[in-house]
Amino acid sequence: MKEHHYKIRMEWTGNQGQGTSSYRSYSRDHLISADGKPVQIPASSDPSFRGDPARYNPEELFLSSLSACHMLWFLHLCSVNKIVVTEYIDQATGIMEEAKDGSGKFREVTLHPRIRVETEAMIAPSLELHHQANAMCFIANSCNFPVQHEPETTI
Repeated sequence: MKEHHYKIRMEWTGNQGQGTSSYRSYSRDHLISADGKPVQIPASSDPSFRGDPARYNPEELFLSSLSACHMLWFLHLCSVNKIVVTEYIDQATGIMEEAKDGSGKFREVTLHPRIRVETEAMIAPSLELHHQANAMCFIANSCNFPVQHEPETTI
């Protein structure tokens, strides 16, 4: 079996002078980066957990990972099946359940890709490729719930 290894850098930037001396004494802000990559992603916790609403939170990044992985597989499958995609936009949604003890998990994610293809004859076969893209997606295969899809394809 082939293995792939990934490495990112997570830097907490939320020490406001008192560290984590209390629940309210620190910011949840942090930066996500990777060696050789030009952009740091400003992140925090969800505003429900004292995070900065102007920064990405882990839940949004999780949705982004699922959406991007599906899109990349879908585009690959379209290219090898001679389906010309000219536009792809996804508005992914997810529902996370929080337990009484503060833990939680996603119970549902739905991808809503809006795709434009070159000809009408490409619409039906492109819709079928979403099932195959889902089966191939590394991130979706790592989830303990099914990732749903509600694609819409036009020319």
